[in-house]
Amino acid sequence: MPEHFPWPPDPYILFIAGAGALIALVAWLPLALKKLPLSLPIVCIAIGAILWSTATMPFRPLPQAHPYFVERFSEFVVIIALMGAGLKLDRVFHWRKWQVTWRLLGPTMLLTIAAITVLGVYLLRLPLPLAVLLGASLAPTDPVLAADVQVGPPKTGQEDEVRFGLTSEAGLNDGLAFPFVNLAILLAAAAQTGEDWLGDWVWHSVLWEVIGGVVLGTLIGRIFGWITFHIPAESKLAQTGDGVIAVAATFLTYGLCEMADCYGFLGVFVAALAIRSSHRSHEFNREMHDFTEQVERIAMMAGLILFGGALVSGLLAGIGWREVVLSVLVLLVIRPIAGLIGLIGFRADWDEKLTLAFFGIRGVGSFYYIAYGLNHMTGVGGQGERLWNVLGVVVLMSILLHGLTVTPVMRNLDLSRGRDPDADVESGPAEPDGAQAEPA
Repeated sequence: MPEHFPWPPDPYILFIAGAGALIALVAWLPLALKKLPLSLPIVCIAIGAILWSTATMPFRPLPQAHPYFVERFSEFVVIIALMGAGLKLDRVFHWRKWQVTWRLLGPTMLLTIAAITVLGVYLLRLPLPLAVLLGASLAPTDPVLAADVQVGPPKTGQEDEVRFGLTSEAGLNDGLAFPFVNLAILLAAAAQTGEDWLGDWVWHSVLWEVIGGVVLGTLIGRIFGWITFHIPAESKLAQTGDGVIAVAATFLTYGLCEMADCYGFLGVFVAALAIRSSHRSHEFNREMHDFTEQVERIAMMAGLILFGGALVSGLLAGIGWREVVLSVLVLLVIRPIAGLIGLIGFRADWDEKLTLAFFGIRGVGSFYYIAYGLNHMTGVGGQGERLWNVLGVVVLMSILLHGLTVTPVMRNLDLSRGRDPDADVESGPAEPDGAQAEPA
């Protein structure tokens, strides 16, 4: 090869070219896949698997080899997704109008955590702390990969009961999952020291961290909303059209919540709801949402490409029949049954209930919980490796199963309700505060 065309190229140049290709895919692929029974995550995983199978890559992206990076990267993706999810919810917060959310959070998630924990102990033969961590990690619906079953951008009218339920569940379920992640950490520590863990868990991990996240998120969100929409007209930040303010609110809320030792995930979603409530009909809500969505999609695609590389680099090497059986039960039995139990008495058609129960998508959030739990646990030895194996199978199966079914299922649901699934997403008329349809 002549010296004017050095090969292989400099790794930095390869990175720049790859980043450009990734950003182009972020813009193009969703349009190309809109009508196909194929999701963007499936394509990203395939790209990662091909890259690490056919090219000489400088590292193997196994999560167990880079647990701190996995924790921080997945943390970043999730908080950006939570801000976007909160901003696009048109429905005004109300205990009765959000009843589908409470049903998916309360009975459904608690039953899911309990069932997976039992399977972890008796099927996988894990110690109780690791089984609890597995249950807490696999129970929440992922706010990142569930984008195809979530509501549309602000003021677009794409907020039926199914999409609203799955979006609000994905936004708030971290406040219920994280206490059980902390419970697993406390149980592991207690097994080593014999110290009492119940009081610390109830008063700190459940009460303080949940209430603190809600209060801080509400306060910060209202301050951002007031500064953005209600300071004197000549200096209103909303007039700048700079959606990056949503990322600023995300980082500040998460940082302050974590400094106060309360749940930052919960705080970010609540802050997004508070910002949206400050001026529900303003066009700037759409601009903030769109900016966060673009950042989220770039980070999500990068993460899924790494996940595809991990799959062919040995992530599933320790998988046996027990892990496969648990994965099938989680996706096809536990979540659907727990979802239907939680929706008993809820006024909705059966196809809506089945869709809500079935699309409990697992993804980036589960990687965060496993990484966080294992990074803060003591005395688990090499048994934590099995959690990464199980997580790899569950997330892969979830992406394939839900990714191949989401387009036809949601299209049929729209058609049965008289909606055009191919209609362009445009901002509809501004809705006054509180103007939302009742549950079906």
